[in-house]
Amino acid sequence: MYNEDFERGRAQERSSEDVYSKPVRAGKRTYFFDVKATKGNNDYYLTITESKRRTERDGSFTYDKHKIFLYKEDFEKFAEGLQEAVRYITHDLLHDAPIRQYTPREEEDNQEEF
Repeated sequence: MYNEDFERGRAQERSSEDVYSKPVRAGKRTYFFDVKATKGNNDYYLTITESKRRTERDGSFTYDKHKIFLYKEDFEKFAEGLQEAVRYITHDLLHDAPIRQYTPREEEDNQEEF
């Protein structure tokens, strides 16, 4: 599901447990919401990955990734915590000021990174 995984020949290793993937491009970052099956395929969990392309000194690219695993018993509490934190930032800290959105052109420019 990630370009660099396919390039490294690990696609089959990952694909056996992948059920669904939703990439969200946001500026210079891409977030992946991946639904995965457990080894016994009798349960599911979510991984959320932040991926950011970084240019090395030699001109090659690497990806910084940060991943969390979210299990179904934590979905409700996680969603509540996320909503509360976002509401705190937008309402209490930014006083309901408009939040800058990326334009379609900025999104297109950033897609070239992947």
